[in-house]
Amino acid sequence: MSPVQRPKPRTPARPLQQCLGDLQGQWQQQGNLGALWQAWPQLAGPQLAPHCRPLELRGRTLVIGAAQPQWLQALRYSRHQLLAVLQSRGFPVQSLQFVQQDLPAAVEPFSQELERNWKQHPSRQSAGMAICPACLAPTPVGELERWARCALCLRQDSSVFAPPPGWSAEESNENAEERSKDQSDGKSTRA
Repeated sequence: MSPVQRPKPRTPARPLQQCLGDLQGQWQQQGNLGALWQAWPQLAGPQLAPHCRPLELRGRTLVIGAAQPQWLQALRYSRHQLLAVLQSRGFPVQSLQFVQQDLPAAVEPFSQELERNWKQHPSRQSAGMAICPACLAPTPVGELERWARCALCLRQDSSVFAPPPGWSAEESNENAEERSKDQSDGKSTRA
């Protein structure tokens, strides 16, 4: 019979502050990639920045990815200038490595223009619409001028669709038959 294997004893729980301190230390060892991402458009310039991005900091080597070979070539040509800019801004980078890689689409910061476009999108628009007095929903002005309420409120009001007083279906059918006979004989019922 084999001896019973017991699990290793758990390491004692550490305070959250100590865990956060360790995590912060690891981030500082890896460099501040987040700050590089934020400053990348200013660091790389308006021509390079849209086509390449910092991917990883390995020690003091910054790995930069570009989706197309021509942008890798442009990065290689501007290697020394880019390295000087990074070091002048306080990033602890001593060398650059370039790789060709499909880059995820850049997430653009939320802007006033995006907000305005969202508010003006047809799916969200109530511009040029009045408010229905019955249900308080945005309603085309024409509906309110014609019925004094929106079409949905009009449909819910059954009195609107009731036949006028004194109307009968039999009389209506007889009148329709007479009109069709007159039209087939060539007579017009219109004056």
